[in-house]
Amino acid sequence: MPSLIRVLLADDHAVVRKGIRDFLQEDPDIVVVAEGANGEDAVRLAGEHLPDVAVLDIQMPKMNGIDATTAIKERFPRVRVLILTAYDEDPYVFALLRAGADGYVLKNADADDIVRAVKSVAAGGKVLDPAVAGKVMAQMATGKPAGASEQVEPLSDRELDVLRLAAQGLTNKAIGQALQISDRTVQGHLANIYGKLGVASRTEAVTTALRLGWIVLE
Repeated sequence: MPSLIRVLLADDHAVVRKGIRDFLQEDPDIVVVAEGANGEDAVRLAGEHLPDVAVLDIQMPKMNGIDATTAIKERFPRVRVLILTAYDEDPYVFALLRAGADGYVLKNADADDIVRAVKSVAAGGKVLDPAVAGKVMAQMATGKPAGASEQVEPLSDRELDVLRLAAQGLTNKAIGQALQISDRTVQGHLANIYGKLGVASRTEAVTTALRLGWIVLE
């Protein structure tokens, strides 16, 4: 008998998590071995359970899906990562692909399509939602992939504010408190920053901004 596909789920909405778990486990080949409510949970549980596939949302507290993907791929390279999200904006798509995500599927996909995506990723394949694939193909057609150095787009004043505070080691919550914005807004700004700079982590973003002279460490 083939072994079950062991899945880790991370989404900050318990009801959404339950719905995903229920339809995944209706398939006899899949078992959900762990669940987390934020990105830090996802990284910790990936180390504890070493699942075949980690299914992650993007917008999560404490650590977003981009940083969680980067951490999981660096620490546990055998764990495959499938992004399951409502967001299809370019900064998210390309930041996550650069971070090493093996699949990117939108939450409005049919349950059967999501199950097939989990199985395909577990088998070593790459999966892109049709809407996301279109964005990737459009980038390829230009011959100028997102993040190419000659395409660096200036950051907005607010994005620079967020990056300066991130460079000081502040968490998303602390950045939000300092700027009087929500954690989710901070995560959105970070995703835009990653997309503009062609990076996949805070460290890379800060390093690139320092090199470009956009921020200065105090």
